[in-house]
Amino acid sequence: MHRRQFLKTSTAAIAAAGVGTSPWRSALAQSGPIKIGLLAPLTGVVASGGKEMVEGVQFYLDQVKSEIAGRKVELVIEDDASNPDTALQKARRLVEQGNCHMLIGNLLANTGLAVANYVKGTGTPYFIPIIAADDLTQRQRIKNVIRVAGYSASAFTHPLGDWALKQGYKKIATVSQDYTFGHEQCGGLAQVFTEGGGEIVQQFWHPLNTADFSPYLGQLADLKVDAIFAMETGADATRLIQQYSSFGLKAKTPLLAAMNGTDQSVIRTLGEECEGIIAPAHFAEGSDNPVTQKFVKEYEAKYGKIPSLYGFSMYSGVMWVAEALEKMGGKAEDREALIDTVLKTELTGSPLGKTVKLDSYGNPIYDVQIRKVVKRPDGKYWNVPVTSYPNVSQFWTYDPETYMKQPPYSRSFQGIKKA
Repeated sequence: MHRRQFLKTSTAAIAAAGVGTSPWRSALAQSGPIKIGLLAPLTGVVASGGKEMVEGVQFYLDQVKSEIAGRKVELVIEDDASNPDTALQKARRLVEQGNCHMLIGNLLANTGLAVANYVKGTGTPYFIPIIAADDLTQRQRIKNVIRVAGYSASAFTHPLGDWALKQGYKKIATVSQDYTFGHEQCGGLAQVFTEGGGEIVQQFWHPLNTADFSPYLGQLADLKVDAIFAMETGADATRLIQQYSSFGLKAKTPLLAAMNGTDQSVIRTLGEECEGIIAPAHFAEGSDNPVTQKFVKEYEAKYGKIPSLYGFSMYSGVMWVAEALEKMGGKAEDREALIDTVLKTELTGSPLGKTVKLDSYGNPIYDVQIRKVVKRPDGKYWNVPVTSYPNVSQFWTYDPETYMKQPPYSRSFQGIKKA
């Protein structure tokens, strides 16, 4: 489906990267294509998400006929295989042999962190619409790593904690995959919920690819909480939602989820067991916003499925970079100017139907939708907004400097305020 492009080192590579590049060589380089290196997991445990990442980028490039600011765009796709060592190897190939002007993508945090550490030394612009590790735009920020159209892990669970308090929930338990993404999303909820007077009764952590959730569900059923928050991705999300329903908990205790738990990549494989789950996100494919509706309709017509967060995020991310390149006449070779222009660019064409801007740390500010999974007339399920929190910062309502003095969320630090 996607043509693999094999790259060779050339004298142009030396000229593009080196000192003493002559004016005529610069002009020649700028008349060539803008080369974008796309890293995605096309094999491995999250390959389905990686495929949708590629679809999102190609969907945008097809709409602009693979041309930005009068220059053709060459998209070079590499499989990071869901492995940080492979991601690093492929990033080096794209930059050092492929002469890509920029990198975009990666899905799993460990692959993104490997590439981020690499580009910290090269200065290559690296755009991360999906990698959500909080500290990449907080305590360990790298200026040339920019979260265009992306999100920090805890940013959306902060308002979910506030929403839960407003529902009158006083006691919540959490269950989550035991890695950084799960720790950060649970921490965002736990801190806001407990600071507002709520109680996190107990937290359960399980390994990725857990087949049987009954040991956790049995304990959760005995806790007599007002709601349960689940942070699950991929097959774990599918299995937990199915088992939560069959265990009888769905009829007794509301299930709140992280945005990835009710993403289209999960719920398009489910039936009524996913109906009614609440999850926060910036993108709600069931929104009545006409711009969002148009995007969803066109994406569904092209690919035969409702867009997931992966497709939406990559589509929006490459659009953001394109809007910046248009402002600077397509001069992708000027790395510093590209980075500075992207940071200053406000995304006007977002499928969200609202202009989006970055904060001073390179993280977008969004209206966060509290969404509910409902059934469409055609029987498919999607996320519909029930309320909205406007202009949400990754720091929520906290002062950024004060917030970053606390430890990052982890299994041992969940920001919980004891009663």
